[in-house]
Amino acid sequence: MTIQRLHSNPRLSGIVTFGDLVFLSGQVPGEAMDASGQTREVLAKIDALLAEVGSDKDHLLSATIYLKDITADFAAMNEVWSAWLSAGQAPTRTTVQAQLARPEVLVEITVIAARR
Repeated sequence: MTIQRLHSNPRLSGIVTFGDLVFLSGQVPGEAMDASGQTREVLAKIDALLAEVGSDKDHLLSATIYLKDITADFAAMNEVWSAWLSAGQAPTRTTVQAQLARPEVLVEITVIAARR
């Protein structure tokens, strides 16, 4: 099987595929200021990247969600996340608090999916 790397730079690849598996690097928001808006932006990026390689949110296998402040932002992120998922299609998931790369980033999500 071939490993394919997309949206790469010297430090990372945005997407790596191996057979029917799709690995996305951590996705961060653009302009939104609160956790709900940032979660929506991140999930939109995930939708677009998965579509690019023949997958979608219904084929998620695993997700890791990083929150800058889990106490302040878990409920807001979780509301958007739950609304985004299709019924009965929830992946395995881990949510942790972490110091993220830029101070304004409240939410970062990385996923593993299968191709359709």
